[in-house]
Amino acid sequence: MALENAIEKRLQKSKRIDRFMTAVFYGAGGFFLLFLLILAGYIIFNGIKSFYPELLTFSRNGIGNQFFNTVYLVFLSLVISVPLGIGSGIYMAEYAKEGRVLSFLRMSIESLSSLPSIVVGLFGYLVFILMTGAKWNLMAGALAVSILSLPLITTTTEDAIRSLPKTYKEGSLALGANQWHTIVKVLLPSAFPRIITGIILAAGRGFGEAAALLYTAGQSTHINWSNWDLTSPTCPLNPFRPGETLALHIWVMRTEGSLNPNSGNIANFSAAVLIIMVLGFSLLARVMSYHIDKKVGGEK
Repeated sequence: MALENAIEKRLQKSKRIDRFMTAVFYGAGGFFLLFLLILAGYIIFNGIKSFYPELLTFSRNGIGNQFFNTVYLVFLSLVISVPLGIGSGIYMAEYAKEGRVLSFLRMSIESLSSLPSIVVGLFGYLVFILMTGAKWNLMAGALAVSILSLPLITTTTEDAIRSLPKTYKEGSLALGANQWHTIVKVLLPSAFPRIITGIILAAGRGFGEAAALLYTAGQSTHINWSNWDLTSPTCPLNPFRPGETLALHIWVMRTEGSLNPNSGNIANFSAAVLIIMVLGFSLLARVMSYHIDKKVGGEK
């Protein structure tokens, strides 16, 4: 009887601790969610309040060019970092053997992910601008952003593949598929929902990056929307032209906007557009990931 009472008391104590910790974690999650909603709501509200029609134009007083530069630069950075990051993650998860080399690679990736963006910007300025003899350009900015996002995509891909049940790989190999076919046809599709999370986070960093682009992409934009000659410095799709992004535009309007009487309104609206852009990209990527996951799982 005494033993049963002791067990019952211990179970009750464990349940109380479990309920308490559950409440703590729910409270922490709710706090951060509320903080995010308040912050995003405040920025969007100020942006809407500061809006006037000229802001939507592609003129010097609008943000159309900066909006396009932001999307184009993030696209260029993902074109560079996604194949390299996923390939590196596959190598570390499936090909690299446990040992000093793999430990050194992980330490290098962790060190790279902790670098301040201003340091990456100075490195990009030295290597992609000074050493190549080029001027500020979008490609240099995309390469700098890729350096920042590459560790995130690599570690996400490695963790996503390693977390899959071993039966996925064993079953594919038992059916006669080789290792590469197993990776491409079985492991990657199964790990894709988690990989897309890393890509979303990397893109979000690219959308909001300013310090690294300050030294690489430049703070000027001269686009001629009737000129589609890729070699022209005013062609919208020329990756080797200077391009000010929305994040840089906000910084310029807040620090050097005294010459523009509407600098505060421009900065507020640009910040709201940037928040909505990141949210929209995240939702779109999640929807795509959901449909791909259903397709891989055999659901209609």
